[in-house]
Amino acid sequence: MELGKIVKVSGPLVVAEGLTNAKMYDMVRVGKEKLIGEIIELRGGFASIQVYEETSGLGPEDPVLSTGEPLSVELGPGLLSSIYDGIQRPLDVIRSVAGDFVIRGVDAPAINREKKWHFKPLVKKGDTVTAGDFLGEVEETSIIKHKIMVPPQFQKATVKEIFEGDFTVEERVAILEFEGKEHEVKMLNQWPVRKARPYKRKLAPYAPLITGQRVIDTFFPIAKGGTACVPGPFGSGKTVIQHQLAKWADAEIVVFIGCGERGNEMTDVLIELPQLLDPYTGKPLMERTILIANTSNMPVAAREASIYTGITLAEYFRDMGYNVALQADSTSRWAEALREISGRLEEMPGEEGYPAYLGSRLAAFYERSGRVVCLGSDNREGTLTAIGSVSPPGGDLSEPVVQATLRIVKVFWGLEDRLAYERHFPAINWLISYSLYLDKIEEYWGEQVAQDYKNLHDEAMKILQREAELKEIVRLVGIDALSPEERILMEGAKSIREDFLQQNAFNELDSFTSLKKQYYLLRLIIHFYQLSLKAFQQGKPLNEILEAKVKEKIARAKFVPEEKLEEIKKIEKEVEKELQVEAVRTKNGRQGC
Repeated sequence: MELGKIVKVSGPLVVAEGLTNAKMYDMVRVGKEKLIGEIIELRGGFASIQVYEETSGLGPEDPVLSTGEPLSVELGPGLLSSIYDGIQRPLDVIRSVAGDFVIRGVDAPAINREKKWHFKPLVKKGDTVTAGDFLGEVEETSIIKHKIMVPPQFQKATVKEIFEGDFTVEERVAILEFEGKEHEVKMLNQWPVRKARPYKRKLAPYAPLITGQRVIDTFFPIAKGGTACVPGPFGSGKTVIQHQLAKWADAEIVVFIGCGERGNEMTDVLIELPQLLDPYTGKPLMERTILIANTSNMPVAAREASIYTGITLAEYFRDMGYNVALQADSTSRWAEALREISGRLEEMPGEEGYPAYLGSRLAAFYERSGRVVCLGSDNREGTLTAIGSVSPPGGDLSEPVVQATLRIVKVFWGLEDRLAYERHFPAINWLISYSLYLDKIEEYWGEQVAQDYKNLHDEAMKILQREAELKEIVRLVGIDALSPEERILMEGAKSIREDFLQQNAFNELDSFTSLKKQYYLLRLIIHFYQLSLKAFQQGKPLNEILEAKVKEKIARAKFVPEEKLEEIKKIEKEVEKELQVEAVRTKNGRQGC
């Protein structure tokens, strides 16, 4: 450790001298209260320090102690179900010590040092192990088994001793011999937040992250290991979507980062999640969730660290072979923290005052996602899916943070406040959104659900795009100016929007929809549209088609329980019966006209 002293204080930025042996991103303790900080610039014998707590009261000559170690997070059993701030301080522990408000200088270990965990060995004495191999496991929650891995620095080691029993995270559970020396292995270890955890190789994503949200899974899917951006103006439902994904995504682990958002939004998360049951296991959702809360009333600088804290925890569970979903809400607040620190460092500003390196920092964050072959001799795979919401001022999608993000991610869910005001949720605008994973996901849908998924997807998108064109005509000269075929198309588009894209998060039958049910619902709507066109061509009056009684059943089909999907098929038969048109069956079984 090395002792220096403060020469300048500017908001969250502190400049110190005397730290001659300090390195970039070393963690330091600032002032008499030992506030946590990180060195972000070294120039001419002075160290610029980003302090993650309120700096009022600090002044020249106050001590600065360099730890010589980078800002790191603690990894081990006890992470799940925890609620941390941006630098991994456990908020529930701090509350018991300091009350409802986080006071300066308060600190607590991120992982409980006293709790004992039952360690079950997965290797035996004398075995040869390599980096990433499982030494043993701990039942962290009733859902997740926490794997204790060989540390990355041990490329080939021999198990000298392995113990079974109840241990704290600081007690040894194994002894490895590596390069002629013996090393103790504990369940607790640390990892620098700004350094990506290693893996063997990265693979192309192929399977969708099933969210149960129809507009996402069917129209704009994200792959496991993929990246997505959710930009939108205030009130367009960014947080609603993030909450739905946290609840319903088929990832074994969820890391939710509340970065600079309003405290009441995080309060909703903290109140709701412990009460929710995991739809896949029936157990409390918190048993597979980590929450990081760094709200807008907490120190600005800690927002910048919260993103890296979250993704490092996510990488740790990915390395165990789990599918991990990271929700960051929102990266705009993270970028604003970057802008503030950059301004205080007197760096040359880029567009709208953001630092010139904004794009590279965003890229470095998102590239830590992916589907990878993890370290270890078993060649297991793990995925880390990163979904970041962006809050551009006034909903301006040309804003620097949005544009920098769109150059990196492969899925864009464009939110629109008009849809939210119309109570259409999720408020994703289907005309501007896109997914670059569609080709890969098409193969999965074909294998797991139905071969004609792509045909239904393309047909529905054509109908919605044509509807947008016809709406302009209707606004100018009215609905009567449209031809009967166009009137039928408008009715089909309305059904897609209201009966398929729109979901009710408060209805347990509509909040989550399986891929199979999504396919049946969309096929039913497209089936009705195609047979309506054919019925009109065969002479059926337009008003009878537009007022068909079966439309009510189509609208209610999304409330059919998952175990009764055959009822949706029965509605298809009722469509054919009422319109008096028999569907043509092609060789692959697809319905058409």
